Amino acid sequence: MACTRRTKTLVSTCVILSGMTNIVCLLYVGWVTNFLANVYVKVPEPVPEKKLEEDSKGETLRIIERLDRLENVVNQHIQETPQKAGDNAAVELVAESFSDSSLFSRWGQGLSPETRRVALKKFQYYGYNSYLSDRLPLDRPIPDLRPDGCRNSSYPPNLPQVSIVFIFVNEALSVILRSIRSALLRTPPHLLHEIILVDDNSSDEELKEKLQDFVDETNGQRPGFIKVVRHAKQEGLIRARVSGWRAASAPVVALFDAHVEFSVGWAEPILQRIREDRTRVISPSFDNIKYDTFEIEEYPLSAQGFDWELWCRYLNPPKSWWNQNNNSAPIRSPALIGCFVVDRKYFEEIGLLDEGMEVYGGENVELGIRVWQCGGSVEVLPCSRIAHIERAHKPYTEDLTAHVRRNALRVAEVWMDEFKSHVYMAWNIPQRDSGIEIGDVSERRALRKRLQCRTFRWYLVNVYSEMRMYMDTIAYGVLKNSLKSDLCLDQGPDTDNIPILYICHGMTPQNVYYTSSQQLHVGVLSPTIDDDDNKCLVDVNSRPRLIECSYAKANTHSFTQGGPIQNRKSKRCLELVESSDTEFGYQLGLQKCSGQKWTVSHLLTASSV
Repeated sequence: MACTRRTKTLVSTCVILSGMTNIVCLLYVGWVTNFLANVYVKVPEPVPEKKLEEDSKGETLRIIERLDRLENVVNQHIQETPQKAGDNAAVELVAESFSDSSLFSRWGQGLSPETRRVALKKFQYYGYNSYLSDRLPLDRPIPDLRPDGCRNSSYPPNLPQVSIVFIFVNEALSVILRSIRSALLRTPPHLLHEIILVDDNSSDEELKEKLQDFVDETNGQRPGFIKVVRHAKQEGLIRARVSGWRAASAPVVALFDAHVEFSVGWAEPILQRIREDRTRVISPSFDNIKYDTFEIEEYPLSAQGFDWELWCRYLNPPKSWWNQNNNSAPIRSPALIGCFVVDRKYFEEIGLLDEGMEVYGGENVELGIRVWQCGGSVEVLPCSRIAHIERAHKPYTEDLTAHVRRNALRVAEVWMDEFKSHVYMAWNIPQRDSGIEIGDVSERRALRKRLQCRTFRWYLVNVYSEMRMYMDTIAYGVLKNSLKSDLCLDQGPDTDNIPILYICHGMTPQNVYYTSSQQLHVGVLSPTIDDDDNKCLVDVNSRPRLIECSYAKANTHSFTQGGPIQNRKSKRCLELVESSDTEFGYQLGLQKCSGQKWTVSHLLTASSV
């Protein structure tokens, strides 16, 4: 999962921007300043867990015993090379070479240089501290972070059983085993029908031999309890989830990454909500397992949504939830962030996941939109909490952004009607001849027709009313001046609110949107009404500045393609001014119009620009 959390002054939400490549971080340059890093929850001292319910043959306890033995095998493979005697200067040089790694900002200062080298190599491979994971107990306690109102809840005895699906590719063995162990310890045995492991063609030999030995030994005592699905080639996490669903046989299927830890009581509230209404797709509330220290970080209760690039993001719960004054109540959610629980047959009826998508990213947004538009609903349950590792980087794809963009366009073309323009605008690509091959979407369009689904406008009005609409946009893209066509208008450093000229790179800080009300919006398309990061160009005493667009309505600019950009009030034009003090020899200025010409990349149909 690669989702963001957004800060808000009046309610407790936060920004998480982890697990993204550098290019994505650039795309979100306007949001990075709100990164939250001040909430750390230490794992408490071990506390007695609720005794496992008795089962007729004690299968769960025997599986846990086998996990203990496999944990010993993992520990036997932990080899710490002692620090070699030698030149102190060389040792200091090695230690200094690790100083820039985020792995060691809060952990590992006391390790020897050689041990640091081992830990760093593992971190670069997995995106989290597998060196530390290998040394933590598989059955470690995690804090019970459920709201107080959840702790004394009672549930009917006839809840449906669940198949838990874990998907992975080249995951650390100890992390997979801890996921399995926590599922066994914290899911009532009479509700856990089976565990399914989907290996998306891992190359790590340890995940073939040692993991299979554990599965074989477990199934020798309880035939068929753990199923393993191994892909012959890497299909991506979207298709891996569908493979897990196909292997499942319980009435309910839980689709999770294989780097999670379950909290006590996670299953019962979800199964009850699905039992009451099989068209509900449920997400637990997620907490963070820090990638470096493996401490548990409590996340605020949130709904789940997305921005116009279709990156998933955490949202402030809707007003209707706050008005209940009950923090254990289900949270109505516009979308999902990736891991979810669903009625097995309903999931098929609604169209599974879009297997025409690549790797992952966007499938969770598409599922949430589809469920709502086609008669179902999506909820986040505060009484069900699961901790999930937020990786520092994604090790299984070099360009996740390209996959998410392609997947987002598939969603736009099938489900978003006239609002598909917003997705193209957010990614700064033309709606016609985009040059991006999204594959055949005819089956998905036929699915929508067969299910008689509602419009995307209905969805925005009735489900995701916080989402901002930009139907008044008439032109978008990067903005260039004919005097220096390799430079583009750029929002500049986020905190300065001073637009600059910069080498054209086409990423979010250089996105420009010109509206029918003659506002020139620079930078990110602010996703929701709770966000205040839309910035528009204004004339402040002959100096170009950026202010929140809602305050810039009286300070607009006329613009025609291939013509000047002129402030309607001051009559000054935005122009390039020669400057020997700047890197590129020019700076932006507002001055008497001299005939400089500007062009924007893309015009929308019927545009008057």
